[in-house]
Amino acid sequence: MLALVFPGQGSQSVGMLGDLAANHRVVRSTFEEASAALGYDLWQLIAAGPAEQLNRTEYTQPAMLTAGIATWRLWRDQGGAGPAVVAGHSLGEFTALVCAECMEFSAGVRLVRERGRYMQEAVPKGGGAMAAILGLEDAAVEAACAEGAQGEVVEAVNYNAPGQVVIAGQSGAVERAMAAAKARGAKRALLLPVSVPAHSSLMGSAAERLQERLGDLVLRAPAFTYISAVDALEHRHPEEIRSLLVRQLASPVRWSATVQALAAHGAKVLIECGPGKVLTALNRRIERRPDINCCAIEDGASLDAALGAAGSSIS
Repeated sequence: MLALVFPGQGSQSVGMLGDLAANHRVVRSTFEEASAALGYDLWQLIAAGPAEQLNRTEYTQPAMLTAGIATWRLWRDQGGAGPAVVAGHSLGEFTALVCAECMEFSAGVRLVRERGRYMQEAVPKGGGAMAAILGLEDAAVEAACAEGAQGEVVEAVNYNAPGQVVIAGQSGAVERAMAAAKARGAKRALLLPVSVPAHSSLMGSAAERLQERLGDLVLRAPAFTYISAVDALEHRHPEEIRSLLVRQLASPVRWSATVQALAAHGAKVLIECGPGKVLTALNRRIERRPDINCCAIEDGASLDAALGAAGSSIS
């Protein structure tokens, strides 16, 4: 059984998907469709930068959604099977829902541009931070956040894999929580190059604005089983999904539990659609069973490998 998973912010880079775009028209045509919806040349930004603009969340989010859908369309164009189940990490949830035909592609691109803008405007520049804590149990990271808060906000926001949790909140509180995590035995505590404390309670105002924006969006029941990383559960009903996408913005990403849910649904091949291999590395740490194959599609060689992995799984 095939699962497709879609990455979020952090996997973007100038020049991403260049090999696939050079050899497969469907990739460039997908970016052209997104550019028409956005009113600027998205492919030019990805191909040539500048990186500073691509890394601004209001540009990153439509770029990553488009990259994921371009990869998905290429997968189908090359004879890849339709998935039994889809999921996404953070922004990737929106990509998964476009893949599952829950929302139209052009509407999704415009929606995540606004989502990124709402997130950026929710916290004063320099006021928020995110950090990766490596080598601690989840409960120890949560305790470090409680110690570091001191009246401010710092929370565990991405439960990415065993021993890898991302925290987010106000800058000073994040720095204190990093120190507390190190004192508890964390192998590393790394400040991430982002200023938006995504998935923390500081995103409450952004979630309210997103809720208003989502009110006009047409949603349909997903064509494939959709597992949300908010709660690692299947969601089918459009109004339930609409509420979930609002809740998602200020709720932790429970990726470990989501990948375990994919496996529990019978997924044997987990393919990451989009640039980079961030989720694939996490998936291999979460599900170590030898009968589960985790791979990514980011160039011609990895596309061929993924097609082979999916084919052998189905046959």
